[in-house]
Amino acid sequence: MPTTDPTSSPPPVSILFVCLGNICRSPMAEGVFQHVAQQATQRGSGLVTRTDSAGTGAYHVGDTPDPRTMATLAAHGIGAGAYSHRARQFRAADLYAVDYVLAMDEENRAQVERVRERAVGRRGAGAGRAEGKVGRVMLFGDFGGREGEQVADPYYGAADAFDVAYGQMVRFSEGLLRHLETEQGRAGVGKAGEDVVRGGR
Repeated sequence: MPTTDPTSSPPPVSILFVCLGNICRSPMAEGVFQHVAQQATQRGSGLVTRTDSAGTGAYHVGDTPDPRTMATLAAHGIGAGAYSHRARQFRAADLYAVDYVLAMDEENRAQVERVRERAVGRRGAGAGRAEGKVGRVMLFGDFGGREGEQVADPYYGAADAFDVAYGQMVRFSEGLLRHLETEQGRAGVGKAGEDVVRGGR
C-alpha cells in the first residue's frame, strides 16, 4: 500500500492578500490568517512559507494599518507584537513571487486581473516564468463556504464593520487552510503513487 513520504510533499505556498489601500482589510486578513495557521500547526505544519499584503491603490503607502484594524486584532489576541505591517502598493512582480493573490472584493480582484493580463502578455515577463507559474488570483471569500463572498471596506462603515470583517477573515482563513491541506494531501498521494509505479510494486 503506498505511503506518503514527507520528503516528497509539495513545497509550502506563499500568499498575498490584497485590498484597496492596504491599511484595513488586507492587513487584517494577513494577521488573522497567520494567527489561525499558527494555532493549527499540529495539523497544518509547513503549508505556508510566506504571507504578505498590499493595496491596489497608493493612497496609504508607508502607513501602518488603521488603528481600528489593530484594535480589532488585539481584541482577539493578535497584538502589535504578533503582527506589524507598512502599507505598500500591489505590483506586477508580486504575481511571480507568490502562489495565491487573494482579493477582498471584486473590484480589487478585477484590478489585479488587469495587471496579470498585462504582465502575462509581455514576452519574457517575470524573468521568463511561464504563465502557469503566475499566482492564482481569487477572492479570499471563495474559501469561506460561499463562493464570491466579498469583504466590505470598513473604512467608512458602521461601528461594527471591523468586527464583521474580522469574523469573515477567521472563516475564510480556516477554509483556506482546509483547502491547502487537501491540495497537499492530493499531491502527496499522487507522488507516492508515482513512486510505487516506478518501483514496480
